[in-house]
Amino acid sequence: MRPGSLRRRVTLTSVAVVAAVVVVVAVVSDVVFAAQSRSEAQTTLNGRALQAEQLADQGLSPDQVVRRTEVGGGVAVVVRGPTGQVLAGRVVEPARRSVTRRLPGGDTVTLVAEPALEGAAESRLRRILLFVGAAAIVVAVGALLLTTRLALAPLDAMTSLARSIAGGRRGRRLDPERRDTELGRAAAAFDEMLDALEGAEAAARASEASTRRFVADAAHELRTPLAGIAATAEAGTAPDLDPEARERLALLLVRDARRAGRIVDDLLTLARYDAGLSPEREEVDLVDLVRAEVDRDAVRHPDDPVVLDAAGPVPAAVDVELVGQALSNLLVNARRHGGGSVHVTVRPGRIAVRDEGPGVPVEERERVFERMVRLDEARGGQSGGAGLGLAIAREAARAHGGDLVCAAPDDDGPGVLFVLTLPLSVS
Repeated sequence: MRPGSLRRRVTLTSVAVVAAVVVVVAVVSDVVFAAQSRSEAQTTLNGRALQAEQLADQGLSPDQVVRRTEVGGGVAVVVRGPTGQVLAGRVVEPARRSVTRRLPGGDTVTLVAEPALEGAAESRLRRILLFVGAAAIVVAVGALLLTTRLALAPLDAMTSLARSIAGGRRGRRLDPERRDTELGRAAAAFDEMLDALEGAEAAARASEASTRRFVADAAHELRTPLAGIAATAEAGTAPDLDPEARERLALLLVRDARRAGRIVDDLLTLARYDAGLSPEREEVDLVDLVRAEVDRDAVRHPDDPVVLDAAGPVPAAVDVELVGQALSNLLVNARRHGGGSVHVTVRPGRIAVRDEGPGVPVEERERVFERMVRLDEARGGQSGGAGLGLAIAREAARAHGGDLVCAAPDDDGPGVLFVLTLPLSVS
């Protein structure tokens, strides 16, 4: 985009257009007037020649014919005899317009249009056109300077608004009354751009604040197992420690190390989703995938197996690893907070996991998917997790084009229902 004064460009362009129009009008007017003058001059000569014929037919002398024919001016008349001698009148230089007629008796009369008959009027017209054209251009320049300033006032308003926003005054808008004009559409687009920019700025600030909280929470979560590892390792170096105590410390060390490892793995998984992880899809039976996760859960909880409700094969194009991890997290969450049986229902494009715990308040059902968030008071008991399982499960669902939501059970019974939606198989 070439910089420069829009007002100056508009004014100069408009003046150039007006000047061109004035010149064209002047030229056309001059040509038309000149043609009309020539036509009128020819008509005058023909009329005077007819008059000379009539006068000669009445028996007037050549001098009388010349005097009466020249009345009114603008025409030079000369009467010649049969042999070409001048009988009356005055001989003038040959002109571009003349008429010669034969008179009764054999004489001829020649009428010549003098320059004054055509040129005087044309000269006056040209002077008038020149003066009027120059005056029109001057008036147009003044009018354009005024109207351009008024017409471009919305652009000045945009400039003022942009500068005020750059100075920190957010929230102001142009709010054009009409959006069906060029400036109205430009003002509306300017407002939309400001909405998008301020929205992006707010989102960036919120993301920055969320990232800071997440980093702080992650550091806090890792500090506990790392402190336990350090304390256990230090205690294990005591020289007079008996074998039983040393074995107990080793178990504590392994437990804290595994806990720290799980937190790191979850953080790395979320980082992969944030970087735009693309699922490696393959055609699978969703029922078989869920049943495999249910069987793994049965190994850890043989006395309280998951109740699986699956109606026939459910083909789907999913990443087995990502969806399996999401299901595992949902089952672990249900085991930790449910306090009763866990039910899993599989339907085309939908997996529902329900527990029989105290449930989640309506206002907290979206917050449970935030990272490092645990609703221990609402769900009861000590969770033992870092608050990342549900966030990872939702990221897996959304990476597939689906979603994960928290809702109340369909029968209004106890517990909470997590519904994982996935796209159906396209084959």
